[in-house]
Amino acid sequence: MVDEMKMIIGVRKDLDMGKGKIAAQASHAAVNCALWAQKNNKKIFKKWSEQGQKKVVIRLQNLEELYRLKDECEREGLNTSVITDAGLTQIDPGSVTCIGIGPAPSEIVDKITAKYPLL
Repeated sequence: MVDEMKMIIGVRKDLDMGKGKIAAQASHAAVNCALWAQKNNKKIFKKWSEQGQKKVVIRLQNLEELYRLKDECEREGLNTSVITDAGLTQIDPGSVTCIGIGPAPSEIVDKITAKYPLL
């Protein structure tokens, strides 16, 4: 039995980003996490890639919730990537917009992230 792998992207809703901005920020998080896994955890990266690169996007209320989630994930040994915007369009420079988590086995990620609503 092969473990199902997934990546989670948590997006802050308090920033009121437009759909395109959210897509761009989530893409930054996904790329960062994938590159990290490709370099540092080839086995997980290969499984995740072969299974279709599953990603789930969740809604985070604010910066505090994002950092609580980051801490919880890192305590479980999960890779995280916090994305900070350059501020060239919709939001202020240096704003933390989202977090990428994984890729990792779904059973581990879900224990932490299942309580958050989908975006």
